[in-house]
Amino acid sequence: MTDSEDSPPPPRKAAGKRQRLMAAAARVLHEQGVERTTIADIARAADVPAGNVYYYFKTKDDLIEAALSEHVAQLKTLTDRLDALPDPRERLKSLVAAWIGGRDMAARYGCPTGTLAVELDKRAEGGLDLAAGKAIRGLLDWVEEQYRQMGLADPEGLALTLVGAYQGMSLLSNALRDPEIMTREGARLTRWLDTLA
Repeated sequence: MTDSEDSPPPPRKAAGKRQRLMAAAARVLHEQGVERTTIADIARAADVPAGNVYYYFKTKDDLIEAALSEHVAQLKTLTDRLDALPDPRERLKSLVAAWIGGRDMAARYGCPTGTLAVELDKRAEGGLDLAAGKAIRGLLDWVEEQYRQMGLADPEGLALTLVGAYQGMSLLSNALRDPEIMTREGARLTRWLDTLA
């Protein structure tokens, strides 16, 4: 049985392929960039026949949008896990620890959402750059809420400082191919968080 419009796959199988394509799109677009990535690259990474991709995603832009959704879902999974911690300062410090934990990937490819946002901004069409901005906005909003719960003045500015520092250390780590930049700057951010009162 093939996955065509005449004989759609069972819903569970379809959901599995769709999810594999979304995860593969997020990973491959991060590793190769938007312009160098083909639908065939994503299909290969998802172990889905290239012709079947169009059953789930009609265009490459649909796959890019799916990759952004995957990044948002991964962020939500992380922040949900961090929300289980009782103290907002510890949540922020654990966020920084998660960033440090991804240092090798950052050194090789940069921040998944940040690099995608920059790349999509260079495109003339689509509006996907705005979707990437919404993904980053989700992180900023979560960080801002942590500062608000700590009772600190200017939680929005503090959120911009923290997320901006992450984007900067990811960029530098990638540009210099040095994961230890993430380690050092992450430790600096953790110390800074301890000073806020």
